[in-house]
Amino acid sequence: MGLQSWKAFRSYGDGGLGARLTVASVTVALVMIPFMLLLVLAKLPLNPLDARVARDLHQYALAHPGVTRLLIVWTDVFGPFTWRLVVVAAAVWLWVRGARRGAVWAATTIIVGGLLGFVLKIIVSRARPSLPDPVALAPGEAFPSGHALHVTLGAGVLVLLILPRLPAWGRLLTWALAWLLVVSVAYTRVALAVHWVSDVVAGVMLGVAVLAGTVAAFETWRREQGRKPLKPAIEGIEPEAVRTTRDRD
Repeated sequence: MGLQSWKAFRSYGDGGLGARLTVASVTVALVMIPFMLLLVLAKLPLNPLDARVARDLHQYALAHPGVTRLLIVWTDVFGPFTWRLVVVAAAVWLWVRGARRGAVWAATTIIVGGLLGFVLKIIVSRARPSLPDPVALAPGEAFPSGHALHVTLGAGVLVLLILPRLPAWGRLLTWALAWLLVVSVAYTRVALAVHWVSDVVAGVMLGVAVLAGTVAAFETWRREQGRKPLKPAIEGIEPEAVRTTRDRD
């Protein structure tokens, strides 16, 4: 996608929706960064919780190779690339079906969140766990966990897109499954000793912050357009898009 195409995509919609989403997500995430750094104290000696959990889970992984292989498959299947691919595919599908505002929101959320996580890794430059007899290896810096960040972003985006299509019980079930994915992927990163506990907590926190920022910007934009106020966590990001996509069938 060329620069001009990206600019047009980002600013699509009345009132520059794409630009609002980008500014909101960056603003919320930048507010969260100092808090996470103070919470984790990533530049100081390792805190007792990180050290104890890493040691205990590593010993369990060494003693249970079958479980370890399952964790490796799980963490690979639900890694960052998978979530980028799925969210971009969903955005393309929405764009083609005429729900272009939802497409812009989805793409902006996953792209901005991923970039912020990458920048934060460079700023903190925290080393990954180094334990004897490692059961898995991962490149790059540790803080925050890219896997935890992207599963939070990806699962959150997909849930908010499909909520308008679900009954009440389906919405509860979908949120429960999304959080199960988040917790399970975060667990694999610590259990495989490629991240500290604080790394995955920071990844989830950053993902939630970016989602909150883009959802708030989207809902503010909707209300300025005179549309009915929503509760996105219950009703989804854009119920109007359901009729738009169905009309294309």
